[in-house]
Amino acid sequence: MHHANHFYGHAHIMARYAGLGGGEAPRIWGYLQHGWNILDGFAYNTAFVDGMPKFVWSDTVRRRGWSMGLRNYDVIGATWLYLLELYPELAKPAPDAAGTIFYPFHGWEGQNVLGDHGRIVASINEHETGPITVCLYWNEFENPAIRQVYEDAGFRVITHGYRGLHWRKTDEDFLLKQLREVRKHTRVASNRLSSAVLYGASLGLQPGVYGDPMLLENEHPSFGGQARIRRLWPEMNQAYVPLEVAKAFTDVELGVDHIARPEEIREMFRWNTAKVAS
Repeated sequence: MHHANHFYGHAHIMARYAGLGGGEAPRIWGYLQHGWNILDGFAYNTAFVDGMPKFVWSDTVRRRGWSMGLRNYDVIGATWLYLLELYPELAKPAPDAAGTIFYPFHGWEGQNVLGDHGRIVASINEHETGPITVCLYWNEFENPAIRQVYEDAGFRVITHGYRGLHWRKTDEDFLLKQLREVRKHTRVASNRLSSAVLYGASLGLQPGVYGDPMLLENEHPSFGGQARIRRLWPEMNQAYVPLEVAKAFTDVELGVDHIARPEEIREMFRWNTAKVAS
């Protein structure tokens, strides 16, 4: 099925949760949402096969999809929540957590981000006082000029790895690396409301969204851009989001009330013929 199901090791996490044996994760019968999404749950122009299920994080995504004429939605919560089920001891900040982890908005193989990283550094210095970790996506991390902007500011600069593409070079521990890194901090921030902000807030980190949101090259207007995000969720677009506000938003958007049991996942993904670990 669709290669995006394996992004960030999502299929591998779901397979481990479902109790399947080690090795390569089986293909998921359907489409699995792989990131926080403000439209139908999937990338623009995803070629859906009629009748195939769409596994999404939240009922808000399902409702938007239905309004667009799409059907066959199953709300199962974010893969991140299943990772926390697998590693409950990591589901809160570490005892020695300190500082902020900042995620600059990133591009991908098909679209670059257009913006001034120096302005992001200035925004971080304006709002943060503790040690700073900047986590770049792999393509920005491999650009020495971008990396140096943050290194010259005295920030620790990391990447969680490569998400994979077309079932190749998938880092099945991508999200686990992110979890282990995020919990070392007390704040999570970005220049755009994003999956990373929700993930950090789900652990109890103080979230913030500020700075130049940057532009995605040839971004499709159907998503409404940053103007739509700020209009719909103004409470989440501020430098210091109140924790109670962040938790209420994050619980809904990650779908904490929709986590399925292992046997349900095996049934929905058509994994019942796969070997279950003893």
